[in-house]
Amino acid sequence: MTITADAGTTTLDLGPARALSCRECGNQIPLAPEFACAECFGPLEVSYEFGNVTRAEIEAGPKSIWRYRKLLPVPSDVDAHPNTDPGLTRLVKADRLAAALGVKSLWVKDDTGNPTHSFKDRVVAVALAAARQLGFRVLACPSTGNLANAVAAAAARAGWESVVLIPSSLERAKVLTTAVYDGALIAVDGNYDDVNRLATVLAAEHEDWAFVNVNVRPYYAEGSKTLGFEVAEQLGWRLPDQVVVPVASGSQLTKVDKGFRELTDLGLVDAKPYRVFGAQATGCSPVATAYKAGQDVVTPVKPDTIARSLAIGAPADGPYVLDVVRRTNGAVEHVSDEEVVEGIRLLARTEGIFAETAGGVTVATAKKLIETGQLDTEAETVLLITGDGLKTLDAVEGKIGPRATVPPSADAVRAALAD
Repeated sequence: MTITADAGTTTLDLGPARALSCRECGNQIPLAPEFACAECFGPLEVSYEFGNVTRAEIEAGPKSIWRYRKLLPVPSDVDAHPNTDPGLTRLVKADRLAAALGVKSLWVKDDTGNPTHSFKDRVVAVALAAARQLGFRVLACPSTGNLANAVAAAAARAGWESVVLIPSSLERAKVLTTAVYDGALIAVDGNYDDVNRLATVLAAEHEDWAFVNVNVRPYYAEGSKTLGFEVAEQLGWRLPDQVVVPVASGSQLTKVDKGFRELTDLGLVDAKPYRVFGAQATGCSPVATAYKAGQDVVTPVKPDTIARSLAIGAPADGPYVLDVVRRTNGAVEHVSDEEVVEGIRLLARTEGIFAETAGGVTVATAKKLIETGQLDTEAETVLLITGDGLKTLDAVEGKIGPRATVPPSADAVRAALAD
């Protein structure tokens, strides 16, 4: 929503962004590489003064997230600087998946088409634009994989150095698809929460390193709004009735909701009620557990799931996810690893989209929400598929493969098909 900042002025060119505002106490500070409120230690987010923004202006813009630059903390000439130009991925009318799930109207937002094949290209592109304005020249992050890919690629494209920290147990495909960009890739013995704590220490020691999800996190997080913007625009400038979003830190879900609210406040879409649902894997489901228990506090857990891109045991935005789903009459649900694999396979065989484990979580959670009566099967629903299955081949390895191995003869093929 539009917020007028009164925390002072700045010479930074970050478009409509005017201040950083604490999500807990409302304290505002000038735009800076800060992520925690000095008054209460609450998380900071970007506040704006939006000017006039029209549908026609957006539609005439670049075929990327920069068509929404007037709604993001980036300069007006952001697309003039080398970047990966993510966004404007396809919204697929998923009729075969809808029939399999028993839903009347279903869409899949397929973010596997981004430059490094996940939604993380969106948030990193915004973080890079802000980091450039803030005077940084090294792009860094702790990551469960997709962010590692996106940071390494974005830094290479921009001509920056990169420093990427990952858990040493990360999927091999994600390690290789980060290392190929030839930045500094460091594997750490520990889980993501261990890596994230290490990144916080390093961010304090290296003032010229922009840790996208630490010291420039308020700007980085705003990139997820573009998923909400695109869904609304691709639906013909209207909001869906329901949306199912995978939950790791929880930031994506809260920012999609923020995007919907900003479009409504600016008159770009008509106001209407919508429901937001969160999806987690059972082996790392602290937000779903808190939701089901009716709690406001999210208790950290030690992750144990094949859905490593969602394996954040202490999700920073967990409490705000609870706020969004409760306000919108949604829910947070979790599914087993076996259900995750089946979700991957179901999406692939019905819509020809191969999703990573996070996508399997989303599809399987939607199925569970339907079976438990929490998701309205008559309402228009959007599932967010945020990463490519080629990144998590180990999840389906040994579970799928050739129907048969035969000699090179037509009779042998016919026999195999007849079995």
